[in-house]
Amino acid sequence: MQAHHREARTGLRQPACHGATEPMLDESQLTEAKRKLLERMRGGNLTPAALASSDVNSERRDLPIPLSLAQEQVWRLEQTAGKLAPLHNESITIHRHGACDPRVLERSLTEIVRRHEIWRTTFALQHGQPVQIVHPAPADFRIPVDDLRHLPQSQVETAAIALATADARAPFDLERGPLFRLRLITLRDHEHSIYLTAHQSIVDGITVFDIFPYELTTLYEVFSCSQSSPLPELQKQFADFALWQRRNYRAGAMDDQLKYWENQLGGELPVLSWPKGIRPSRQTYRGGMHSFAMPAELAQRLKNLGRRESATLFMILLAGLMLLLRRYTGQDDIIVGTLAPSGRKHSEFQRLLGYFLNPVALRANLAGNPPFPSLLRQIRDITLAAVSNDDVPLEIIAQRLQYQPDPRRHPFFTVALSVAPDVAALPSGWKMTYMDVESGGARWDLYIEMSDRAEALLGRAQYNPDLFTSREIAETVHDLQELLEKIAASSSC
Repeated sequence: MQAHHREARTGLRQPACHGATEPMLDESQLTEAKRKLLERMRGGNLTPAALASSDVNSERRDLPIPLSLAQEQVWRLEQTAGKLAPLHNESITIHRHGACDPRVLERSLTEIVRRHEIWRTTFALQHGQPVQIVHPAPADFRIPVDDLRHLPQSQVETAAIALATADARAPFDLERGPLFRLRLITLRDHEHSIYLTAHQSIVDGITVFDIFPYELTTLYEVFSCSQSSPLPELQKQFADFALWQRRNYRAGAMDDQLKYWENQLGGELPVLSWPKGIRPSRQTYRGGMHSFAMPAELAQRLKNLGRRESATLFMILLAGLMLLLRRYTGQDDIIVGTLAPSGRKHSEFQRLLGYFLNPVALRANLAGNPPFPSLLRQIRDITLAAVSNDDVPLEIIAQRLQYQPDPRRHPFFTVALSVAPDVAALPSGWKMTYMDVESGGARWDLYIEMSDRAEALLGRAQYNPDLFTSREIAETVHDLQELLEKIAASSSC
C-alpha cells in the first residue's frame, strides 16, 4: 500500500499511422512463464493452481520465528525512520449503511485475529536478530466507539477524519502490539465508518483491499444472524511463509535472481535529478497526500491499448511516468520502483493477512526518444523480468553489490508507482475507501498508487513536503493525466 505518483506531458514522438501504431506483439510470442507473469500483473492477481508448492510445511511455534526477508527490511527501517514519522502506518475505511452493532463487530474482529496469527504477532530481539512472537488468540478484542450524531452535520465528516487521523499518526509499539487499530464512528442514523490503521509489517494491498474487508463483512453478516463462520480454517500461517522463505534463501534458491539484479543494477546507477531543490542532509520521511481522479473513459482507452500491446495498465502508467521524469530531468537512464506481490506466488499464502510485498527497481533506457509502442514493449519486458526475480529484497541486493546509498535518498530509486489490487466484492450496505486519512509519513520522495475503479481511475500521491509543495504535486498529476491522454490519442490512429 502507500501513496502515489503522477506524470506529465512530453514531446511524444508519434508513430506513423497505418491503422495501427506498430506491429502488435501477440501474447503467443511470450514464453509460458512470461504469460503467467503477465496474468499476475493484470489486476495484481495470481494463479493459485499454477503456483502451488508442496514444500511449504507448517512450522513449530516453540522455536524462534524469523521475520520474512521483506518484513525485516520494514523492521530495520522502522528502528530509525519510524522515530521521525509514521511512514509504515497504513489506513483504510469501511463504510456501513445500515445497522452496525459494536459487539457483533468486535466478535468478527476477534475471529479474524484468531484465524490469522500475524495479527497477534509482535517483534523482539533475540541474540541481536529480530524474531516474531506469536501470542495466543484473545477471548475478545475491544473496539473504540464514537458517536458524532450530536454534532452539526457540517462538522461530522471533519470530526470523524480527525479521530481517524490521530490513530493513523500514532506510532505502534512493535514489541508490545497490537499492530493494528480499529475505530467505529457513527456519523448519523444508519451511517457508520470503520477506520483501520495497521503497521505495514502485518498488511499489504491484498490484505487491506481484499481479504480483511471480505472477512470482516462476511463474519459480521453471519454473526448478526447468529450463524457460524463460513470461512474455511487456514492451513498455513505467515510464520510458515517466513520460515519457508528463509530456508529457501539459505539453500541458494535465490542465487539466480541475485545474478539478474547484479546485471540490472551493477555499476554506476543513475540518480534522478528531481526535484531540483536542495535536499535535507538526511531523509526526513515526512509525508503529505494528494488524492485525485482521472476519467474512467481514459482508463478504458489505456486498457484497450494494453490489450493490443500485450501490456497491463500498470505497464502503460509506468511508461508514462518514465516519460514524464525524462521530460522533467532530461535523463535517459531512469529507475522507478514498484511493490511486487512476491510472497503470494504460492496458493498456500493467497488468503493470509500479512506483508507479502517486496520493493523492486524497474530500470529503463529512454535514449533516442523511442516511439511509445517501442517504449511500452521495453517496459513490459523489464516488468516481467523484474517480477520473475522479485523474491530478493533490495537490502540483500545492496549488500551483494556493496552499494553505498546516499543518506539523503532512498536506495536505488526515489519515485515509486503501483496499481492497487481489486477491492473485494462486499455485501450490500458495505463499501471500502482508502484515500480518507493521512499518516504523515512517506517512504519515498513520491509514491503514486492508482486504483482502477468503475467510476474513475483513482489515485493518491504520497510525497515528502520537505521536497515538494502541494501545488507542485498537483501540477505533476495534471502533467501525468495530460501525457496519458496524449498516449491514448496517439495509439488510436
